[in-house]
Amino acid sequence: MELGRKIRQLRFKAGLTQEQLAEKMGIVPQSVSKWENAAAMPDITALPRLAEIFGVSIDDLFDLTAEQRLNRIENRLDIESELPGDLFREYEDFLNSLLADGEYRKRATELLAYLFWHRMNADSEKVRRYAKEAIRRAPGEKCCQWMLQKAAGHAAWDWNIANHSKAVEFYRGLAEENPSEKLPLTYLLDNLLADRRADEAEAALEKYAALPDVNPVHVGVYRAHIALARFDEKGADSIMEELGEKYPDDFVYLFEAAQYYAGKCDYDRAIGLYERAFALEPRRPRFQDELMAISDLYAIRGDYGKAAETYGRIVDLLTDEWGFTEEVELKEARKEKARLEELARKGGRS
Repeated sequence: MELGRKIRQLRFKAGLTQEQLAEKMGIVPQSVSKWENAAAMPDITALPRLAEIFGVSIDDLFDLTAEQRLNRIENRLDIESELPGDLFREYEDFLNSLLADGEYRKRATELLAYLFWHRMNADSEKVRRYAKEAIRRAPGEKCCQWMLQKAAGHAAWDWNIANHSKAVEFYRGLAEENPSEKLPLTYLLDNLLADRRADEAEAALEKYAALPDVNPVHVGVYRAHIALARFDEKGADSIMEELGEKYPDDFVYLFEAAQYYAGKCDYDRAIGLYERAFALEPRRPRFQDELMAISDLYAIRGDYGKAAETYGRIVDLLTDEWGFTEEVELKEARKEKARLEELARKGGRS
């Protein structure tokens, strides 16, 4: 339906004359007439007021299909770092209305998760900012430490807080319900290894390795990490070295080896492997994971200049390969580059 016809329909439904609508809009009645007769279109700035008067969303004015509205929600979440409260509730209500629709249920569920993650991320940023300021003002007090820990993912000393048993429980159940799927087993392995539950990880790896089309590099890397979980560092190193000899130019090996050596604080080796992985990454556009890791490693070593330069490469990647212009990831990358440049100027003092 054309916008003009939709405005006329909503005006009739609201029991308003053209003159009354014009008065509420602060315009002349002739403008409303032109809209309804498709002789002119409302200015984009008038749409929120029209939606308010008719008690509908802006999307409702255009009679968008469910697919179009889903796309608009996803695009808005990609671009905006924070949504206004009324728009968040509008999106939530719309997505909830699709949960009973078999055609759209999966995507609506995914976007609901994205919607709440998006808000959580925005709120976490505020928690981090205010908690850090409170801690700086009272560094000897615990008042905001636990909030910063949760919001920023800082390490937790207490085992009952730091362990991953609930994640293990979820992914173990998911793997049992979907025995032919690889992904649940990988997440189960990751969480078991994070808690050094080596025997259980080995049992999970045997199931993973038995699945069809499993990458042997991943199997070998998991074996190395199981050895580390058993405090067998020499055995783990030996497994990684054998993989390197067998798959020297394999992207998966290079990336996983970079992660392995970064975890062992062998930063120079890790940076070299990440650079090779980024150069040989087969995906286009390439992801930014390797460059983010390289920047973090330079920052850990106190070389904030090179860390900032690497974030400059991330900005270039997002603009040149991904075509980003105003997405959240691009804004965050530019912000991080500026932060690192400031640290470089200050000699690393935040």
